[in-house]
Order: sequence, then structure tokens, then C-alpha cells
Amino acid sequence: MPAAAFHPTLALAPLDWGVLLAYFAALAAVGWAASRRATREGDFFLAGRRMPVWAVALSVLATATSAATFIGGPEEAYTGNLTYLSTNIGTALAVVVVAAVFIPAFYRHNVTTVYDLLAIRFGPAARTAASAAFMGGRVLASGSRVFVAALPVSMILWGDTSAWHMVAGIAVLTAAGILTACFGGIRTVIWTDVMQVLVFVGAAVAAVAVLLHRIPLSPGEIVDVLRATPVGGASKLTALKVGLDPGAPGLGFDPSEVYTLLTAVFGFSLLGTAAYGTDHDLTQRMLTCRSAVRGGASAFLALALNLPMIAVFMSIGLLLFIFYQRPDLMGAAAPAIVPAESRDVFLTFIVNEMPAGLRGLLMAAVFAVGVGSLNSALGAMSATLVNDFYKRARPGMDRRHYGRVGTLGVVLWGLILAGFACVCAAYYSEAGLGTLIRFVLSVMNFAYAGLLGVFCTALLTRRGNAASAVSALVAGFIVILALYRPVYDLWSPRVGLGEFRLAFPWHLLIGTTAAFLVCVAGRPAGGPPRPAGASP
Repeated sequence: MPAAAFHPTLALAPLDWGVLLAYFAALAAVGWAASRRATREGDFFLAGRRMPVWAVALSVLATATSAATFIGGPEEAYTGNLTYLSTNIGTALAVVVVAAVFIPAFYRHNVTTVYDLLAIRFGPAARTAASAAFMGGRVLASGSRVFVAALPVSMILWGDTSAWHMVAGIAVLTAAGILTACFGGIRTVIWTDVMQVLVFVGAAVAAVAVLLHRIPLSPGEIVDVLRATPVGGASKLTALKVGLDPGAPGLGFDPSEVYTLLTAVFGFSLLGTAAYGTDHDLTQRMLTCRSAVRGGASAFLALALNLPMIAVFMSIGLLLFIFYQRPDLMGAAAPAIVPAESRDVFLTFIVNEMPAGLRGLLMAAVFAVGVGSLNSALGAMSATLVNDFYKRARPGMDRRHYGRVGTLGVVLWGLILAGFACVCAAYYSEAGLGTLIRFVLSVMNFAYAGLLGVFCTALLTRRGNAASAVSALVAGFIVILALYRPVYDLWSPRVGLGEFRLAFPWHLLIGTTAAFLVCVAGRPAGGPPRPAGASP
């Protein structure tokens, strides 16, 4: 069925505005209550290590869930099938490694940011380089998330994604993220994250309920239709692909497949390890628990909650496929407006099909995922800037001073992220970088490859020094850049690769391996990490 242009009706009922105002009032109330605690340095960056496991787990879930999941998750199932769920296999493997190796080391050495460990292991230069790599990579990853979150904001508020409306949407999200991250530090971020999770999960469940009501088929009939719908040699309900091409001689390997058992084990496991163990945006939350055991428990609880949540978003995409692409089944209930692009599918449904009140709830959820992932990144980047750079230049200041500088850091990083989000808005469509969720995940590789290689060297070997650690960070970035689609297309034909493509999870495996080999090539700087409390 040809897709009609997307022209949202944009008729916001008073009830929708009431729900939105209630959401913002609740967000402000939670933030105010959490920020009443004194913003001493320990409180601002680590919340005094007194946060409950369940709240940290929900905050980790909120941080890992961005607008790319809220909008891109349904898009993945709408255009494909359920194979995105297989990434949870890799995440589960990653959480086991992080809980057993990374988090205990961070608590044992009483770090404020995870990069303090590299200073203990390799020297201050390694910490400085790793912190810079984290902040640079987080600009790319979080800036792209802000761009994705601005898509629904622009469409809902103005009815299109024109350049200036996208800029305005980015500005709205950035302002909200800065405000919630500035007051009370990580404590405020965690408690507001708890509220954000309840909002966007509740909104997703409401969307599933409305779709089931609108589709004139029973749940059993819906399952039968999806099972019988072919997608790339499988069906819409396929959740796991091995990654082998049955049409090739023997056991042919298809390297271009993104979501397979092979990429889950060898690619997404590394992505999860880097996210939970080397990215201070996520790890900072686990460092606010009372002990390493509780920090690890928060990661396991977040993992347990993530799978059913992602399944809900994927279910939305499957139901939207029937709703928009099977008018023969919808009959008189078929929608009049069909999205022109797959990335618009959930937004089209929200704006044109959701009833008053629930439409406001979905709009609140859009802000929840956008602001939730943004304020967490701002807090982590500010903590890293202050602890790993500013405190080294201005040592001996009181805790309140560093807290104030941390607040200024939040504002600075907010402006930088907004700038990169504007760049994404200008170039994403022309770059041909795939679905929204694949775009955001692949961007993370730029920082993760080098960081993971260096941390694995620090925690698993006695090799490496400051020079090899810095070189490893550079090597990881260069490898990922060379394999990134726009750059890869420039050089690959000249070396005879033709149409050969590697899915982005394999990029991370290659980049991390290169970084690890470079880092371990360095002679030991001073043996294993010194006992907790030792001066870096």
C-alpha cells in the first residue's frame, strides 16, 4: 500500500494539556524534593552512596532507554521482526562480567569516576585521556539521542520536522535536561528517572491497549497473521537468528546481519560491557549504592526489567504493522493517514489515533525518555569534567565550590550536546545510516572501542602504561571511524571489498581487539592497581 504523506492533525484537547502540565508539575516536585539534600561534592556526584538498589535499577533502565528505544523500537518491529530482542543475550553476559569484575574494582578503589581506576593503574595521563574519550563519545551518543527525541517534540508541537522546528525542539529538551540535572546532582537525577520510567512504560502499555482495541482481530488471529508474514527468510515473530546463511555452501556467515546470536555474543556483549562498565553515564548510578554487591544487584535488576519493557515497544511495532500495512484486515477501521517514513510510524499513531488524555500521556512519555537520557548524560559528563580535569587544576577547594562548578558543567555540556543534535538533524537523512536505533547504537562505538580495550587491560592483565593506554584509545577510535559506513564507502571499493559490509556490532569487536592489543603492548607501568586509598 503506498504511504501517504504525514500531516498530523495536531488537535490537542484540553485533557492532553492537562496531562502534560501534570507531568511537568510532578517532575518539578520530585526534583525539588530530591534536591533539598545538601549538594556537597559526595552528594552531588555519588549521592553519599546511600541510594536504594531498586531506585538505582530504575535509573539505569531510564538512562539506557532513550527516545531511540521509544521511537526506534517500534520502528524495528514495524519494518522487520523481533530479532532486536536477541541483544539482551549480549547484555546479560555483559552484566555478569561487570558485576563480577568492574564494579568490585571501582568500590575497592573508592573512585568518584570510573576513570580514577586508570589513574591508579596507568597514571594520571591515562585517566585524562579516558575521561576525554568518554566526554567526546558521550557528545556523539547523547547528542544523537537528543536529535531523535526532538523528532516527536517537533512533530507534536508544530506538525513537521523542518529545520527551525527541530532546533526549537532540541532547545526545549535541552533546557528541561539542564534544569533537572543542575539541582541536587545525581540524587535528583535518579529520583526523577524513577518517575520517568513509570511514565513512559505506562504510556507504552496504554498504546498497546489502544491498538488491540482498534485492530478488529483477536490476539490469536494477530499472532497467526504475524507468524505467516515473511521477513528476510524468517517471519515477523522471529526473535533469534543464528547469523548463518543457509543458502551458502556449508555454514555460510552473513556479516551484514545486525541482530543475530553471533552478534549478540561477540558484539552486543561488548557493547553492554562498555556501557555498564566504562561509560560513567550508566556506571555512576551503580556507584551510588552502599556496596559493590548492591551496585551489581542494581545492574541485574535493571537487566531483568529491560527485557519485558523492550518487548512492549516491539509489540507496538508489530501491531502498527497490521494497523497501517494490512488494510485488508483492518477493513472499515483502516486509518486515513499512513506514515510516509518508517521512523514516523509511532508518532503518526500518537498524533492522529490516540484518544484525548492518552495522547497527552504519550506526549509526556516522549519528554520523559528525552529528558531522562539527557539529564543523566549531563550529570555524568559534568562529574567527569570536575573530578578528572578541574580538581586537578584547582585542588584543595571546598566541596560546595566543586558542586557549583559541576552545575556550570551541566550547562556547558547541555549547550554542546544541543549543538551536535542540530548537526544530526541536518545530516542524518542524507547519510543513509539505517533505522534510528541502529544509528544511535553505532555512534557509541567511537568511544567504547578504545575505553573497553583499556579497561580490559587494566583489570585483566598486568601489562600497559600511560602511553599505551592513550595510544589504545586513539587506535580504537580510528578503527571505528574507518569502518563507519560513510567513511567505509570511500575506501572499501579501492581495496576490492565491493559490496562487502560488516554490521556495526562487528565493528566494536574489531575496534576493541585493536585497542586491547595496543594497550597490552606497553610494558607494565607499576603492576596491578594499588590498594584503595592510594594516591594516584
